[in-house]
Amino acid sequence: MQLLRHHDDCPPQSRGAVAALGNFDGVHRGHQAVIGQAARLAADRSVPFSVITFEPHPREFFQPDADSFRLTPFRNKSHHLEALGIDLLVCLSFDKALSSLTGQEFIDQILVGGLGLSAVIVGYDFRFGKGRDGDVDLLKADSRFETIVVDPEAAGDGTVYSSTKIREFLETGQPGHAAALLGRPFEIEGEVIHGDQRGRTIGFPTANLKIGDYIRPAYGVYAVRAGVETGRPGEAMWIDGVANLGKRPTVDGLKELFEIHLFDFERDLYGTHLRVALIEFIRPEQKFDSFDALKAQIELDGRKARLILDTRAAGA
Repeated sequence: MQLLRHHDDCPPQSRGAVAALGNFDGVHRGHQAVIGQAARLAADRSVPFSVITFEPHPREFFQPDADSFRLTPFRNKSHHLEALGIDLLVCLSFDKALSSLTGQEFIDQILVGGLGLSAVIVGYDFRFGKGRDGDVDLLKADSRFETIVVDPEAAGDGTVYSSTKIREFLETGQPGHAAALLGRPFEIEGEVIHGDQRGRTIGFPTANLKIGDYIRPAYGVYAVRAGVETGRPGEAMWIDGVANLGKRPTVDGLKELFEIHLFDFERDLYGTHLRVALIEFIRPEQKFDSFDALKAQIELDGRKARLILDTRAAGA
């Protein structure tokens, strides 16, 4: 996958591409339907297959002080997009200049002038341009490229695949429901940082991550699988574990941290990146009367997480 940061830098061999266009936060099943349509059309025409997205997310640009809400900050989003087999990822910087373009200017300067697209695939509700004045009708009215609009996709129970619904499931401790809409478990990815190493003293060493721009799932304990870097680009080794997300009320109750204990794994991970998939919510965060009581509960949480993950591995 080639990454392009500015539309003016599009190489000649990438012009004429079929592009899926959108924010694609979550790269969920609905997004995958849009991107899949672009993949099929690009293959039929033997032209490059691309995805056009924006960083930061427009909501972050217009509401910089709002609570974190991202399902997939850029590094994690790019992993999932690359897995879909795209040739070119166009990541446009959503800044004052871009936000000032009208819908027609965006089409003229970026889609046509910069990228020279042959076709654009969008979701039914896609809006763009200053004041959100651009919509699917404006795209379809332009004869310089083909526009295909993808209708909403829904799960078997009628739930429409949407980033908003996924966020609701995560905030209420339902990662399995979120995974059903995503098409995979929800992940938090980040660099392993130094903690207070308190877990080592009780036999539960942890890899600690800051959550950064991610949405905050429900605080508590989760059965997880963690993707550990192997040193080869895009490749990870997945290890079962148990994790606590929250402010550790028994210890200090002030600093938010994501602590992951990997089962039967002892490698030093400081400075490496982990992709931590939330498989199942075990219990809410709670304050214990003593450190011994906390240790006993951690042991129970670990056994329960192993049972959950062993069952999932068996296909149940």
